[in-house]
Amino acid sequence: MQSVFESPAREEIRVRIDRLQPASARQWGKMTPAQMLTHCALTVEMATGDLPGKQKLIGKILMPFIKKSLLGEKPFGKNSPTDPKFVVSDERDFAKEKARLAGALEKLCRQGPDFAAGQEHSFFGRLSGEEWGRLVYKHLDHHLRQFGA
Repeated sequence: MQSVFESPAREEIRVRIDRLQPASARQWGKMTPAQMLTHCALTVEMATGDLPGKQKLIGKILMPFIKKSLLGEKPFGKNSPTDPKFVVSDERDFAKEKARLAGALEKLCRQGPDFAAGQEHSFFGRLSGEEWGRLVYKHLDHHLRQFGA
């Protein structure tokens, strides 16, 4: 599984983010490209510590059973459930949100996996640095595919 902490995977994600356009057509879901960028930035900001998370009870119950499959090779399914904390329904400035996501990703990679390991995900709970790297890659890949990028 690829990780944003690995240079080739990180560069691939950066190029795909750069290719995204305000009018990119979504393949599924309800978000606009700008809303998706905000959604993704929020999740990366959880890994950087800028948006602290606390694992919800449902995550504590389900994670032991599904963690391996969620962090595995298989891509996330379309229209997967989203934590309400990360639902973005208001209009957003595409360029600003694109820069926000790029900055958050850069910060995460600069901080490295050891720092990420100290952050808690609102559903997954405590993750190793490598798990964070794979999860961020997989989540960004999912949403970039959502818009054909």
